[in-house]
Amino acid sequence: MGRKIHRVKIMTRQRSLFPMVFSRMVVIFCLACSGGLVWSQEQVLDPINNVDPWESTNRKIFAFNETLDRWILKPVAEGYNFVMPDIAKRGVTNFILNMYEFNSVLNGILQGKFSGAAASGGRFIINSTVGLAGLIDVATPMGIEPQRMDFGQTLAVWGVDTGPFVMLPLFGPRTVRSATGYFVDTYSSIPAWIEDRYIPWTFWTIEVIDFRASLLQSEDLITGDRYIFLRDAYLQRREFYDSGGVVKDNFSDFQETDEEWEEF
Repeated sequence: MGRKIHRVKIMTRQRSLFPMVFSRMVVIFCLACSGGLVWSQEQVLDPINNVDPWESTNRKIFAFNETLDRWILKPVAEGYNFVMPDIAKRGVTNFILNMYEFNSVLNGILQGKFSGAAASGGRFIINSTVGLAGLIDVATPMGIEPQRMDFGQTLAVWGVDTGPFVMLPLFGPRTVRSATGYFVDTYSSIPAWIEDRYIPWTFWTIEVIDFRASLLQSEDLITGDRYIFLRDAYLQRREFYDSGGVVKDNFSDFQETDEEWEEF
């Protein structure tokens, strides 16, 4: 009987360590393979040959995701919007974002952005206590602005190149770098450390539904080829995020000069 109890404790401890071990393995694998994923800046900016070299496969996965969304996810999101009052939906979104403040702290430290990590830590403490477990965003009105940082951005700071665009089953548009970051963030987040697997999977399910519901009003903006529209929108948004909000204008014919523009 004593051996059985001891064996159960060991198995429980091993399961609790799985997210940490998995995350470290992914990081090591990514860093070890980064040399093979080196894409020069000129290659990344070439939208025909290098941004989406797996387009034929990506389109098939996109078609699968669209079917899944049409018959399952979108109806569930519409039902969620219909049933949930706006204040309740805002509370759910705040709660989810508050959980990932912990990831922002970790990634802020890894990126050397210690002030951002401190701000995220402060937001997590304040919103988790005064804000009723994060349901209410108390920190923002206090002047502590969100400092969203994920592991994909951390890899960018470390010099890991973006890699090709990839459409993942169920998870949607990503790049090789952001996909790696996504899974590291997921398995190093607070819900992943909870031993009762029902809780994290419930959290992630609600997160997906809440996110999909937030996109319902934006669908009318999609024009032309849905795949290309969503791919380009994602890549532009991701580049903006990874660069810390610095926009690179590659379309202007004007060169930067030291002359000041005349204000009209």
